[in-house]
Amino acid sequence: MTAVRLHDVHKRYGRRHVLAGVSLDVAPGARLGLIGPSASGKTVLCKLVCGLEHADRGTVEVLGEDLTGRREAELGPLRRRIGMLFQNAALFDFLSVADNVAFPLEQRGALAADAIAARVADRLRAVGLAGSEAKLTAELSGGMKKRVGIARATVADAELVIYDEPTAGLDPVTTQKIYDLMAADHARTGATVLAVSSDVAALAAFVDEIAFLYRGHLIYRGPARTIADAPDPIVRQFVRGELDGPLDDPGR
Repeated sequence: MTAVRLHDVHKRYGRRHVLAGVSLDVAPGARLGLIGPSASGKTVLCKLVCGLEHADRGTVEVLGEDLTGRREAELGPLRRRIGMLFQNAALFDFLSVADNVAFPLEQRGALAADAIAARVADRLRAVGLAGSEAKLTAELSGGMKKRVGIARATVADAELVIYDEPTAGLDPVTTQKIYDLMAADHARTGATVLAVSSDVAALAAFVDEIAFLYRGHLIYRGPARTIADAPDPIVRQFVRGELDGPLDDPGR
């Protein structure tokens, strides 16, 4: 069984072919990193996995369920098994910090209010935001919003956790604390993890493997610790930061 399986997945927006035949398997409990230049399809792939977008062609299977042809009303039970950190945090601006973090637990309906409050406080303490429960999102900096988003994505111990740029905009010390938290959560829950990050070094220290998306194609997948020595020159150039402009290889 695989936790996530994409087979020959295509996704277009108008004339732009964002994903062009991507196939990818992620085993249960694995940690896979996704990297690639801007607009290569990483965030779109994440949205397909949690059912926020639908493939134009191909199949997407998540936690044993085929999402092909699923209607929005049918996706609720699956989404409750997934924790998602959006690139822009995507917090509810009409809710407090505590209510944002509590939202996944309330959707499940299995815990009493005091138990939810205790878990929310624990998650906020873990991301360095203890005492921020009553704040509104308008009072938060960009980095604080990101950390609230991480707390919300992990509060329910989901089977699959998707992190889209978990440390973007954070300082190095906080970045390390966030990755330490992510690693501790994985060790505790055994969840499957799909993580997108522009900080390749920090990502490589956390995940088992890294996959590289380029112009809508998955062109490489291999061990995270050796990503800088990948056989594909485009991957090596990207990881080592040797290109000043956009990646361009006329042979592809």
